[in-house]
Amino acid sequence: MRAMIILGTAGLLLVTGCTSTKRIVVDPQGVDQAQYQQDLAECEQVADQVSTGRDATEGAIGGAVLGGILGAIFGDSGTAGRMAGGGAVLGGAGKAGDAQQEKSRVMKNCMRGRGYRVLN
Repeated sequence: MRAMIILGTAGLLLVTGCTSTKRIVVDPQGVDQAQYQQDLAECEQVADQVSTGRDATEGAIGGAVLGGILGAIFGDSGTAGRMAGGGAVLGGAGKAGDAQQEKSRVMKNCMRGRGYRVLN
């Protein structure tokens, strides 16, 4: 159980750390920095509309249900409880990572739509 929690937490940190919306790389040639900062802030507001908390909760619930079922099938009630807990952590981490990737995609599309050449 502890190993699953540690693995899930580490996975969540890796996914969210790698897909931060703040890591947008644009070609700076011909870019007005004041306008860029304004556009960046506005695009961050748009990207913040992507729900991350609800997706993580849904993933945790789904993971707990699946883990509990598998634990009940292949073990006893203790195994079912441990599997449900591990499934919740892994399911929540996976869905949170998916939401962060979507947020990053929205951010990059927003900046492209404003005429920036996004390099990453």
